[in-house]
Amino acid sequence: MNKELNSIGINKKASDTKVVVAMSGGVDSSTVAGMMKKEGFKVIGITLKLYDDGKEVAASKQCCSGQDIMDAKRVANKLDIEHKILYYQNKFKQGVINNFVESYLKGETPIPCVQCNQTVKFKDLLEVSKDLKADALITGHYVKSITSGNQTNMYRAIDENRDQSYFLFNTTREQLNYLRFPLGGLLKDETREIAKKLNLNVADKPDSQDICFVPNGDYTSVIQKFRPDSFKKGNIKNLEGKIIGVHDGIINFTIGQRKGIKVSDKEALYVLNIDSNKNEITVGPKEKLGKKNIFLKNTNLLTDEGEFHNDIYVKVRSTGKLLKAKIELKSNRTAEVKLHLPEDGISPGQACVFYDKDNMGYKVLGGGWISS
Repeated sequence: MNKELNSIGINKKASDTKVVVAMSGGVDSSTVAGMMKKEGFKVIGITLKLYDDGKEVAASKQCCSGQDIMDAKRVANKLDIEHKILYYQNKFKQGVINNFVESYLKGETPIPCVQCNQTVKFKDLLEVSKDLKADALITGHYVKSITSGNQTNMYRAIDENRDQSYFLFNTTREQLNYLRFPLGGLLKDETREIAKKLNLNVADKPDSQDICFVPNGDYTSVIQKFRPDSFKKGNIKNLEGKIIGVHDGIINFTIGQRKGIKVSDKEALYVLNIDSNKNEITVGPKEKLGKKNIFLKNTNLLTDEGEFHNDIYVKVRSTGKLLKAKIELKSNRTAEVKLHLPEDGISPGQACVFYDKDNMGYKVLGGGWISS
């Protein structure tokens, strides 16, 4: 006879359910660990050491640095749960940092948080969780997951300002069925309130702001460290192909950028194209930034292809709005996205994530990487 499902949708009593909580040392994951413990689950907290941080990183508002590991350890002690630290610096450098650097050198604008979730967190950490015989891996991400039958679907979080579904589009269906996201139905303020009630030392800790291995948002310093040869001067051209200036390295530019071009014209100039093969930047007026057709590679679908017959919504940057579009899925995991209205600043290297609205909210259908 079926027992009643517990709060994370597993057919066991909480006290018989073992969960691993990914604890970054921030308020979100610490609160999740506290919620699970309070409900009576058997909780193991795991913190990842992902990179060797210098003083400037440790002092900045980031996750997975030395200070955060100490905070996670204190929370685990306070909650009286088992806590492990996994040392993944090599995996992180190969899977995330190297990819980040190479992407910039190709003239792209990468999103390392997606790579981190897809490689280190939801692959390696998920395997460790299964080795520990855990029933689920739980994270502090702001997304909703709703299970019906044997299939779990991902939805945007209730708190749209905190929603992290854009960064999780590359999660597989199999991973989704094992992952749980208890904060998807909460506002950030409610999470902090729960942390205060649990008397956690991180209740008022500021959120991480930067990419964890990029101190103070200065990504060029990271590339300088790993690839000092990449700051080569090259031409800045206008739309007619005329050379109108010289740049100090294409990694200093992203599509849609206006400041720092150091070339003047009678109207404001924006970066329209970055050609890594020729080491050239093309600039032009703002009205030339808008694009309606986007080509994707390495698409990942979280639903059946039948759901793409109708118009859906897409997001082309993490802070962007939902845009109405038609998706044409092609062979070899490629796709063409046709936006209803032109959108500015679409950059290769970013993700394009697919959504459809139903009675549960905005469901994530998958996404792909923008190639052109």
